[in-house]
Amino acid sequence: MITVSIFGVGLIGGSIALCLKGKPGIKVIGYSNRPASVQKYVQRGVVDEGTTSVQEAAEAADFIFLCVPVGMLQDYLKQISSFNLKRGCIITDVGSTKSSVASYAETLKLADAVFIGGHPMAGSERTGVEAASYHLLENAFYVLTPSESTPPEAVERLTELLTYTRANIVKVDADSHDDIVGAISHLPHMIAVGLVNQVRGYNERNGLYESLAAGGFRDITRIASGDPALWRDILLDNRQVLLRLLHDWKKGMEGFARMLEESNGEGIEQSFRDAGQFRSRMPERRKGMIHSVYDCYVDVPDHPGIIGRIATELGNNRINLSNLQIIESREDVPGVLRLSFRTQDDLDQAIALLDRTGYAVHQ
Repeated sequence: MITVSIFGVGLIGGSIALCLKGKPGIKVIGYSNRPASVQKYVQRGVVDEGTTSVQEAAEAADFIFLCVPVGMLQDYLKQISSFNLKRGCIITDVGSTKSSVASYAETLKLADAVFIGGHPMAGSERTGVEAASYHLLENAFYVLTPSESTPPEAVERLTELLTYTRANIVKVDADSHDDIVGAISHLPHMIAVGLVNQVRGYNERNGLYESLAAGGFRDITRIASGDPALWRDILLDNRQVLLRLLHDWKKGMEGFARMLEESNGEGIEQSFRDAGQFRSRMPERRKGMIHSVYDCYVDVPDHPGIIGRIATELGNNRINLSNLQIIESREDVPGVLRLSFRTQDDLDQAIALLDRTGYAVHQ
């Protein structure tokens, strides 16, 4: 029997647990320091057993998944390293920064245990074990960052276990991981926060900024609503990479400023052309660091019950609607209804259904 202990059974930890639970020869233990959380993990069927004892969960495990915030990883590693771990126990994490935790693990005396950094590159707008899903990691990239001294056999064992997640396993060194993820996730989050706070400042002088920022601006800056404490830890942990990326970003924006000062229309066009060509090569339906949004917009007349009829139509066809928002509705003016779904498949089915039933649908 292989025992997998998961510390932090939230969105990611819970999704990993759901992928492993019930598989032949695997037992999943969930740890929390709160008894109520442990009880919830078990009652929801996410884990086989739960415990509030770090030592009990660690010493029983053949695999340990640390699914805790980046700022807590080193504390957990230090504590776990003092226990009598099983020979060959593999410890991994799911943090979005890898260099610091990998370096710290090398300073510890893990005896016969092995640390292999990990990062499942998938997420959701929801959090907690309630949001955990068997499908969350499917087709997502799952990065492993073994060091040169990591036994190949240990990497193979972890890779084999992770096949149950149906993710695409990628192996890269920790420093390269932090460079890449810094550019494709951490930097965009900082830019989004900066944009929103810039407009927030303007809005203090003119409230029309907030009113007109609905729609596109709100959509492109949605990642600015991330958990503040979580992002504090991530950005500080990857600060050297991000300082370099911010320097490059500043140079890029200074280049745009020069093109505007010089009325360089050709340069502006070329910048958009280059960006468009590179972006068009990116896979559209592969899960990545920044979770996808599956939204469509429906023009609806201001008639009583119209929203209920649309929701009922979707429900009758077993299409899972996760959220809806009325963007505009005035007398004699069609309202715009934003419908949100959790998967691309649900979105595609909804668009086809609403189109067949005569609604004007657009993305």
